[in-house]
Amino acid sequence: MQYIQKLSFVSLVIISLAVSFLAHANAPKEIFWEDLIPQGHVQIDTQDQASHEGSEQNWVQPDLDAPVVKELDGQSVSLPGFVVPLEGDSEVITEFLLVPYFGACIHVPPPPPNQIVHVTIKGGVPIESLYDAIVVTGIISTETWSGDIAQVGYKIKAVGVAPFEL
Repeated sequence: MQYIQKLSFVSLVIISLAVSFLAHANAPKEIFWEDLIPQGHVQIDTQDQASHEGSEQNWVQPDLDAPVVKELDGQSVSLPGFVVPLEGDSEVITEFLLVPYFGACIHVPPPPPNQIVHVTIKGGVPIESLYDAIVVTGIISTETWSGDIAQVGYKIKAVGVAPFEL
């Protein structure tokens, strides 16, 4: 009888550890914009240089050959940022650019491609305000995308979008 109790206890511990491991293994990796820049690459800081005034040169997207972090390809991630809507209606958006700071690609020149993520979400998602930061969760790829607004270095197939909270 004592053998069966020990065996049951050990089985319960193994199952608990397995469930905990699987839950942790499937949890998205929380990343930030600096994680999208390969180590050793000197990134141009476009946010400080962005100005609403000046020459047309100021509106050109810089560093079109900015490298991406290939190791991120295929990973489940969560990334905060701001929305630049591309497709949708008055209720939901199904496609948008995620950018590191408000106004990028709309009011100021776009950042380098490795600082813009093209996001698609099946069924769409309501966005309350373009002024508010959000967090996108999904599978990231190092696939490029190019549109009228900017060239992009990453794509995310989103499974969730939530308000960003500090």
